[in-house]
Amino acid sequence: MRRRTMLSAALAAALAGCARPRDDLRLMAPNPPGSGYDITARVLARALESSGVARGVEVFNLPGASGVVGLRRLAYEHGNGHLVMLMGLGLVGAELAAGQPPVLPSTTPVCRLVQEPAIVVVTRDSPYGSLDELVEAWRADPGLRVGGGSAVGGPDHLAAMLFAEAAGLSPARVAYTRHDGGGDLLAAILSRQVAFALSGLSEYADQIESGQLRALAVTSERTVGRLAVPTVRSAGLDVVVGNWRGLIAPPGLPARDAEAIRSLFAEVEASADWVGARDRFGWTGAYLAGDDFRRFIADESQRVARVLNRLGVT
Repeated sequence: MRRRTMLSAALAAALAGCARPRDDLRLMAPNPPGSGYDITARVLARALESSGVARGVEVFNLPGASGVVGLRRLAYEHGNGHLVMLMGLGLVGAELAAGQPPVLPSTTPVCRLVQEPAIVVVTRDSPYGSLDELVEAWRADPGLRVGGGSAVGGPDHLAAMLFAEAAGLSPARVAYTRHDGGGDLLAAILSRQVAFALSGLSEYADQIESGQLRALAVTSERTVGRLAVPTVRSAGLDVVVGNWRGLIAPPGLPARDAEAIRSLFAEVEASADWVGARDRFGWTGAYLAGDDFRRFIADESQRVARVLNRLGVT
């Protein structure tokens, strides 16, 4: 009898270790198709499926107010253990700029996934052949239009303001034009509504590779292998700034459901499929989970508020 009990326990343990792929997961991208959140969500969904962690992952877009509309929808899904949302630095800044009671602290932190530098891009026939030429023209005409795919406090906006400050320009005078994600911004660049733009590397990697756009510099500390362009710092401007993206779930998840979701993404984060995808898009792994991620988000909110206050930008 005891032997039968032991065998049953061993069988149960073996079956528990052979977890079946999850098939009820939905990923919300709170920006339009072509945005950084959208690209990350779809690449992540493919990695979840190809690595056998999940199957039939649904990715859907709910754009508006630079992610705040999606965030508030997530808050309504109280206790829903089948939904996660892409978010990042842009959402932290957008919620600050909204000036409404914050929702982000009440959500369930899942994990930070990646970090990504910004790139300075122009059209292929732009008169600015180098970052030095662009900066010289910008100093001569501070009203030169610069585009970004994020609202005030988001990664593109912060990169533009810090870039201007380093170039000796008043951030308050920068003609920054905000566009709702990478697709909207791309149209503005190609139609020359902006003289140049700052955006995430992954959003325009294909257009740079095809020659549709030209990258002049990256805002990372070191050069990026897939781009033969200098860093902004190496051009004499002391700017190092980047973006990060992660996942949050609705508020009020039972501890068991929250841990199940975190375990799911911890598994895919270590998979060869996801590591390969990160390399292709120029993302740096930056995994941080649970309460550590919650503290990071709170720190980022305070940091962004301080930077905006110092720059005198609202």
